[in-house]
Amino acid sequence: MTTPPDEPIQFFAAGVKVYPKAVKGYFRRIKWQVLWLLLGAYYLLPWLRWDRGDGAPGQALLIDLPARKAYFFFIEIWAQEVYYLTGVLILAAIGLFFATAVAGRVWCGYACPQTVWTDLFMWVERKVEGDRAARMRLDKASLSLGKIVKKISKHAVWLLIALATGGAWVFYFSDAPTLLVDLIMGRGSVTVYGFIAALTASTYLMAGWAREQVCTYMCPYARFQGAMIDDNSLIVSYDTHRGEPRGAYRKGDAWEGRGHCVSCQQCVVVCPTGIDIRDGQQLECIGCGLCADACDGVMEKLNLPSGLVRFDTLQNLNAEARGEEPKYVFIRPRTIVYSLVLIIVGMAMLASLMLRSDTSVNILRDRNPLYVQLSNGSIRNGYTFKVLNMKRQRKTFRLTLDGIDGLEMTVIGQSKTPVLQSDLTVRPDSVGTFRIFVHAPSENLLQDSQTLFFVLHDVADDDTSTYVSTFRGPAE
Repeated sequence: MTTPPDEPIQFFAAGVKVYPKAVKGYFRRIKWQVLWLLLGAYYLLPWLRWDRGDGAPGQALLIDLPARKAYFFFIEIWAQEVYYLTGVLILAAIGLFFATAVAGRVWCGYACPQTVWTDLFMWVERKVEGDRAARMRLDKASLSLGKIVKKISKHAVWLLIALATGGAWVFYFSDAPTLLVDLIMGRGSVTVYGFIAALTASTYLMAGWAREQVCTYMCPYARFQGAMIDDNSLIVSYDTHRGEPRGAYRKGDAWEGRGHCVSCQQCVVVCPTGIDIRDGQQLECIGCGLCADACDGVMEKLNLPSGLVRFDTLQNLNAEARGEEPKYVFIRPRTIVYSLVLIIVGMAMLASLMLRSDTSVNILRDRNPLYVQLSNGSIRNGYTFKVLNMKRQRKTFRLTLDGIDGLEMTVIGQSKTPVLQSDLTVRPDSVGTFRIFVHAPSENLLQDSQTLFFVLHDVADDDTSTYVSTFRGPAE
């Protein structure tokens, strides 16, 4: 007896190209509306103007990296206020969790950048190469002039869209009209051209080639979405109670003893990830609902009720199988928790923005040397004193010292002899940096480290703030 040769073990299956078919319907219309809204916002927002006064950027949305500031209409965020970015990320994460708990992967299906640009690229592909059947025939056809023209045309449009995507992104980081002229005239920096090239390449690769592979294998959201939904979350579902047993249907056949699913495969061929929703919930499903549109179209032709494939909850599907009335429960522990977190974080950020001071101070004491003993016996400490003026007007602050008897100061560039107080002027919307030497009589130092108070009085607003530091001297 001949032993058959061992077949090599394959650990990875070859990728199967997905050819989504065009479909019309309720969810497809929503996807188009969201797509054009988001794309329009992305490409147009950098061009909105906002008057902040003389010397201030006139762009409504701007992340000014050289100045270490971010502008969002009337809100101005400084680099040291990075906690606002933390708050925004928390709101985005919890908002995503909330949306998932309510309606599954609705973010993936409608608003994710990968989905939006992939939809746009597939629209271009259909316009150039045709719908599903035409694209499959074209890929199988031998090389010809017509095939070359179509392929080059498609990829050329893809590259133009990708270039517009990368170009629009850099406009958020510099004045858009000025940067556009610099880019056209070849005066842009290597960094800017490099970012545009990198974003162009990534958009072209992700939306044109990787497509559903990004959602299935690269995005971690598909892996842990199951932990954020429950039996009351709306997900794209197949009604097995109504659809089974499935089978082919011919006009005139009776519906008794069989399900409404006619195995037409339309729900499969329109799916952008190529899955069969009738197999149940799967990590590849992005919750777009296009399979529901396709199935409803078939049901309409067969004069059957729509909704064989629909957004529904597992609780309702099981209830209908038992003959019970469906009931949607949106208020439940996880949605309550997510809502509370969103409200608390949002209110905290709003309160912080409304109550934040327009002046901030940072004090850095010299560590080398810790102190200097002068010829008259007094002890001197050096400080770098920074005053942040967030207002659009020049401000003058009167600085005095407290905490130790006999304190005096010398502000480099202002006084050559020690004084009891000094006026510090800070330009509008900038940081004033001052080098200050503080003098204290050695006999008034009770220990080698004592608390020192910098008292800053805003002359215009008649507001006084106290900032704490330390004063070091010799050990007893």
